[in-house]
Amino acid sequence: MQTAEKLRPFGARDKIGYAMGDLGCNLSFQLISSYMFLFYTQCIGLTTTNWAWIIVVSKIWDAVNDIIIGGMVDRHRLSKKSKFMPWIAIGSVGLLAFSILLFLPVQQLSQAGKAIWCLLIYGLYTTAYTMVNVPYGSLHSVITEDPKQRTSLSTFRSIGAGVAAVLVMLLPQVVYVDNVLSESRMFLVAVVFSVVAFFVFILLRKMVTERVVREERVEKVSYLSTIKSFFTNRALLAITIATFAVVAFHNSSASVNNLVFQFYFHDAEKASFAMIASYVPLLALMPFASTIVGKVGKKRFIVLGGLGSMLAGILMLFLPITPDTKGMVLYIAGLMLVNIGSCVFQIIVWAIVADCIEMSYRKKGVREEGSLYAIYSFFRNLAQGVGSAVVALSLSAAGYVESAPVQTDEASAKFKTLYILLLVAGLAVMTVSMKFIYNIDLKQEQAFAPANGDVAETMQGE
Repeated sequence: MQTAEKLRPFGARDKIGYAMGDLGCNLSFQLISSYMFLFYTQCIGLTTTNWAWIIVVSKIWDAVNDIIIGGMVDRHRLSKKSKFMPWIAIGSVGLLAFSILLFLPVQQLSQAGKAIWCLLIYGLYTTAYTMVNVPYGSLHSVITEDPKQRTSLSTFRSIGAGVAAVLVMLLPQVVYVDNVLSESRMFLVAVVFSVVAFFVFILLRKMVTERVVREERVEKVSYLSTIKSFFTNRALLAITIATFAVVAFHNSSASVNNLVFQFYFHDAEKASFAMIASYVPLLALMPFASTIVGKVGKKRFIVLGGLGSMLAGILMLFLPITPDTKGMVLYIAGLMLVNIGSCVFQIIVWAIVADCIEMSYRKKGVREEGSLYAIYSFFRNLAQGVGSAVVALSLSAAGYVESAPVQTDEASAKFKTLYILLLVAGLAVMTVSMKFIYNIDLKQEQAFAPANGDVAETMQGE
C-alpha cells in the first residue's frame, strides 16, 4: 500500500497521456464513421440495403458486448498495478488487426460474400474497440476526483479526438482520384492509422497514473443491480439521451457531407475545408472550457451552445446555397456555426459522465465505473447503428445510387438538405435532454471535489 504523497501528482503528463487514448480510438472511429459506408458502397459494391441491416446487427452486438466487457473489467482485475490498462493492451492488438482488415479490397467477392465479410470483420472490430474504449472511458474516474482536473482531462481527451478528426478531415486530399474514391488508397490509410493508433495506446499506458484506487469490496455487484443504478440515475440517463442524439444524427452523418461535396459541389477534395471549419469552434473554446464551466456549469454551457447552433441550422435550410463556389463558401460558414453546439458537447461530455458515475457511487456506496460506463457505451454504440442505418435508408430514399459514378441534380440537392436536417435534429434532442432531464447543477459539480483537495478514498501504488 502506497500513500498519496508517494504518487506522482496530477499534471500535464496525465493530460497528454489521456489524450493519446482518444487519439488512438478516434483514428479508427472517425475513419470508419466518415468512410466505411462510402468504401463499401462505392468501392466494394455492397448495396445500401445490405449496409443498413449489417450495421444495425453489428451495433446491436457491439452494444451487448459493451455490457459484457464492462462487467468483466469491474469483476476481473488482470493486474495488481492497474485495473484498466491490461484490458487496453489486449484490445489494442485486436484493434490493429481488424481496423486494417475492414478496409481490405474484397470487391471480387459475391454480394453475399461481401455482406458476410463486412458483418464478420466489423463485428470483430467492434469487440476489440470495446475492449479498449470501455476501460479507457472508466480510466477518467481513477486518475483524479477533482472536478476541475476532470474537466481538463475531458478537454485533453477532446484534443486527442480533435487531432484524429483533423487527420480524417485531410483525407479527401488523399483518397479521391478525379472525384472518385480509391479503394487502394483507403486501404493504405487504414494501415497507417491502425499502426499509429497501436503505438499511441502504448503511450497512454506509460504516461497515465491511476492514483484513485479504492479497496475492493468483498460483495459482488450483479448486472441487474448495475442496470438499476443506471436507470435510476437521472443525470446519466440525460447525458445518454443527449449522446445518442449527437452520435446518431451528427457523427453518423459525416458520410453524407462527403457526398454533398462529391456530387452537389462536384469537388470531393473540398470536403476537407468544411471539416476543418467545423472544428474551428472546438479549437476556439478549448482554452476557456474549464473557466466557462466553473462559472456557468456544464449543463448551461451545453444548452446555450445547442440553442445557438439549432438556430444557425434552421437558417441554413432557407439560405440560397447554390452548387458553385459562392454557395460552397456559404455552406462551409454555416456548418462552422452549426457545429458550435456539438463542439461544446464534445469538450465536456466525458467530465459529465464522470460526474454521473460519481453521483451513483455517492447514492449507492459501490464503485461500478466499468459497468456503468459500459451501459452508457451500449447506447452510444446503438446510436451508431441506428444513425448509420437511418442515414443509409434516407440516402436511398433521396435517390442515392451507390453504383452510379454521378448522381442526379435533384438527389444531390436532397443530400445537402438531409445533412442539415440531421444536424439540427441531433442538436434539438441534445438540448432538450440537458435542459429538462439533466439534474446536476453547478453547486453539485463543485461538491464532488474532495475535502481540502485530498483524495477521499484509500490510494495505493505499485
